[in-house]
Amino acid sequence: MALTHRSQSTRPQALTALREIAHALSTTGDLDSSLDLIARKTTEVMHVDSCTIYLLDPDGERLRLRASTGLARRALGRATLKVGEGMTGYAVQRNEPVYAQDAQHDPHFKLIDEAEESAFHSLLAVPLLLDSTPIGALNVQTIQPHTFTSEEIEVIALIGELAAGALVKVQLLDKQKRQIEEMRALAQVSEVVTSPQYLDDILDVVTEMAAQTMDAAVCSIFLLDETETHLELRSAQRTTAVYQNRPPLPINQGVIGLVAQTGQPIYVADVRSDPRYVGQEMARSEGLVSLLSVPLSVRDRVIGVLNCYTAVPHQFSEEQQALFLTLANQTALAIENARLVTNTAVIREMHHRIKNNLQTVAMLMQMQIPDAERLNTRQVLETNIHRIHTISAVHEVLSERGFRLVDVKDVLERIIQMTAETMTAPAQDIRLTVHGEALTLPSRAATSLALVVNELAQNALEHAFKGRATGRVEISLGRSPDELIILVKDDGTGLPDELPHSLGLEIVDTLVKEDLHGRIKFNRLTQGTEVSIRIPRTVEQEME
Repeated sequence: MALTHRSQSTRPQALTALREIAHALSTTGDLDSSLDLIARKTTEVMHVDSCTIYLLDPDGERLRLRASTGLARRALGRATLKVGEGMTGYAVQRNEPVYAQDAQHDPHFKLIDEAEESAFHSLLAVPLLLDSTPIGALNVQTIQPHTFTSEEIEVIALIGELAAGALVKVQLLDKQKRQIEEMRALAQVSEVVTSPQYLDDILDVVTEMAAQTMDAAVCSIFLLDETETHLELRSAQRTTAVYQNRPPLPINQGVIGLVAQTGQPIYVADVRSDPRYVGQEMARSEGLVSLLSVPLSVRDRVIGVLNCYTAVPHQFSEEQQALFLTLANQTALAIENARLVTNTAVIREMHHRIKNNLQTVAMLMQMQIPDAERLNTRQVLETNIHRIHTISAVHEVLSERGFRLVDVKDVLERIIQMTAETMTAPAQDIRLTVHGEALTLPSRAATSLALVVNELAQNALEHAFKGRATGRVEISLGRSPDELIILVKDDGTGLPDELPHSLGLEIVDTLVKEDLHGRIKFNRLTQGTEVSIRIPRTVEQEME
């Protein structure tokens, strides 16, 4: 078969490719769309049959297939190459383009079965570089044998450079979007749990009413922060932005700080000249003169300060002072009640989570009852201990990093190590590893997924390495545009001809299909077993 060769200069198509890709990238908003766009535009402009993009996993050791115009879509987010593996991995390792007319006979070529790439003959792979550091790789393939010219190689390399810069920016944008989503989720929880609007409404009503009653220029409320070392402005009426933007005040400084420290009211005839007052310049610009400052106290404990300023020199009467103190006492009680409501909401949320997880544990134990007579009591207890540890790992991450969203990779790294230590014999060297992308999920979905992976890992340790001193279990996390993809792969004895009934596998099937609305598939490998779990990405946004 004759080799195809483009004799014409590729410089015009290079300019066209770069211009079109740059223009298109400027309009995309997420990583998956950008990857798909680069692959399509490169295929179209360079007249190749396939363009494929791999990105490095966070560990920097594996390239994960993320976009392609010619390979099987089911391989997206699933297929991986180690750096140095295959022509694409070799290009990343060498940090330069690698190409071959007859790629499948190249010593570095590796055929990825699930990608269905056997129809392609010629391949050119270039690393995606950012400041000489690879972040992934791009390759193009042709069905007919083709000799890649130096100009074509240069064009693809330039496309790779442009794509790398754009992808890093999009990845940062994606990260920011995820952080914003986390913040939105936290805000939704905070609205229910901490009820800030409820408390702020109370404070605003108090300062407005006090300003009217006292005929004041400004009334304000400062509350102690969590450290109880500073006073933060929480409400101010009849004033400008200058006063409202006041920074936190240490409790040992100024008139307001002194009130908080001593628990005693203080009257200042003229704050513009009193040396105890912090912010004399602000007072002059705001037109503030006399000040009555009283503590907000609950059971002899100061929680804040209520202030009243006048615009002209003013001596507060005994009746006014008594009224202001009464208002302060009632306000302090209202604040305390609002905080009790907050604590009640926190307890409700904690109860909701604990109840959900206890129900999960109960469901898992319920599924064991039909087999109770033939089960080993010690084994049952150890298995359920592992499951409870898995759930507790999710809550540990929640307590450290956020109230609702969980980094599944972090959770799995914590529980897999514990599983390996407790389920392998002293003479065995079975290595369990987690690699791939960080998947952030709501806590309930994260709990279900962590339980699934832990069950599969335990199943592999229990059955796949009998009579073996060494072995490996790999857990891979990835995503495609539509799905989250989790692979649990071992190099053990492999699946029997007929998959046996197993309570652990029944639990896995139930959690994947009913809790996560996903799919699970068991694949026989040349050596070992691979379990593929695919979950719709809508689970990333589902709230509990």
